[in-house]
Amino acid sequence: MQKLISIDIFADFGMLKKPDTNQPVYLTFNLLHKPALLGIIGAVIGEKGFQNFGVLPDYYLKLKDLQVGIQPLNHEKGNYQKTIITYNNSTGLASEETGGNLMVNEQTLIAPAYRCYILLDTENPLHQKIESNLKNRCSEYLPYLGKNEFSIWWNEFKEYKYSEFSPKENFKIDSIYIKDTPIEGNKEVAAFMPFITETGNTFSFFERLPIGYIEYEPKQFQYEYRSFAYTDWSLKENYKTPHKLLKTDSDVTIQVF
Repeated sequence: MQKLISIDIFADFGMLKKPDTNQPVYLTFNLLHKPALLGIIGAVIGEKGFQNFGVLPDYYLKLKDLQVGIQPLNHEKGNYQKTIITYNNSTGLASEETGGNLMVNEQTLIAPAYRCYILLDTENPLHQKIESNLKNRCSEYLPYLGKNEFSIWWNEFKEYKYSEFSPKENFKIDSIYIKDTPIEGNKEVAAFMPFITETGNTFSFFERLPIGYIEYEPKQFQYEYRSFAYTDWSLKENYKTPHKLLKTDSDVTIQVF
């Protein structure tokens, strides 16, 4: 039997580093992505992280098939405020420059918050532990948002009645969702209701986010990416998503992936 739960996670700061940029500024993803959320869940239940080169961590191997949904909270039209923090890394291990001092400019999220939906198997002991620890606000390790100095906390544990959602009319998705087709051009832009036809349409935010790790040889474990959207625009009935939609008893529609 499956059970849908959610928690609201918060942090004062966050840094979900984009691995393809480092000069002159380390950049962060704006939206929480699945590998980061699985890392948070892994810390809560006490699973080990990265330890050996070329070996995926225990938390990812055990949780990679877990279906999750992510809904941004307290955002500005899908976007979070960011700032640039400059600091010195003088451990001697970060740079081969004279003196071993590396100047780091790092983009940082300010007060990010997300509602995280998790679809659990009630007969799976690991999933039972996830539910128990989240419900009782217990964590084996300190969870953090991208860097260990950016610790997170959570509240608002909720359990939902839900059903799979198949639209019979124009509809909205309240979470981020995978959008593999472009919206440019006459063909695909019709998937979105024209902005002028409805009140309350205010934003559309798009970001290419990690959805997991590439596991084929050579085992460098780079991110696997998908295109995501987050919007309060309506979608047409015939708009197709690659992963299932769930409608909760609180009248929220989310995509789990």
